[in-house]
Amino acid sequence: MDFYQVLEKRRTIRDFSDKEVTDEVLEKVLSAAFKAPTNDHLRQFEFIVVRGRENITRLISPVTENTKNIQQVGLEAATDIMDKDEYAMFADALPKQQRMLMQSNCLVLPFFRQKDYPLCHPADQSSLNYFASAWAAVENILLAATAEGLACAFRIPIENEPEHVKHIVNAPDGYEFTCFLAIGYAAENAHICKQKDIEVKDRIHKNIW
Repeated sequence: MDFYQVLEKRRTIRDFSDKEVTDEVLEKVLSAAFKAPTNDHLRQFEFIVVRGRENITRLISPVTENTKNIQQVGLEAATDIMDKDEYAMFADALPKQQRMLMQSNCLVLPFFRQKDYPLCHPADQSSLNYFASAWAAVENILLAATAEGLACAFRIPIENEPEHVKHIVNAPDGYEFTCFLAIGYAAENAHICKQKDIEVKDRIHKNIW
């Protein structure tokens, strides 16, 4: 698979089979994170790999309650503010938030060093450089996983989820939790959401918008 085929095939998959990702393949995929650009060149990323239903359940316990609260009002409210493709993705994703993290049986917790400023109270845009670098690393992981024939789904933590995770795994001060990242093999009947068709030339502006 060449690079552009990997880009084309990279999709969020929320339905996993029971085939297990080996430690060898996982290490290869996670190594891609350290090839991403970082603002300080130090690549201060750390990964916690969680396997086993009991361990994953303990980590994601706030996800269940938070998702339930959103489901009660979210889907109904979304019908009026989202276009049909966006709504279809939202409607597929929301009920699977807990299940997808459990089903892969390989939950990766990426951490990054956030220096100088609290992440949610940045002094200016440049103080988010560490956060931007962390997501560049996550994207490398997603692409590497695709190249290895794997599927991925991630959940950006909300409300009490980051602090819960950091407490459970005993993360040191100064490190932030990027996302819940499920890595596994797609189920045979895995749902793949329709992507928006984009005319690239219409999105490229020369000199001015």
